Amino acid sequence: MELHYTGVIIAASTFLIIGMFHPLVIKTEYHSGTRYWWVFLILGIITIGWAFMIENVILSAIMGVVGASLLWSIGELFAQKKRVKRGWFPMNPKRKHEYED
Repeated sequence: MELHYTGVIIAASTFLIIGMFHPLVIKTEYHSGTRYWWVFLILGIITIGWAFMIENVILSAIMGVVGASLLWSIGELFAQKKRVKRGWFPMNPKRKHEYED
């Protein structure tokens, strides 16, 4: 019996990538707010573009997951700001004025 690891490698990579983006969004919002959302957009588009050009299935899939995670993080960045306003996450005291309505 021959074992194929491609699916397991992609699944584990996806799990780790999503796990890394969760604290990245929290730290980005804490230190700079939502002002750098466009960086996530540009990097997401570039990364997805690279995924189209990579012949290796595993690397292409990983790049696609990274790109999709970058794009998804844009919405999460703005959602994180709302979570901070609700008191669910700590507010950066240096940017307290950004949370006032």
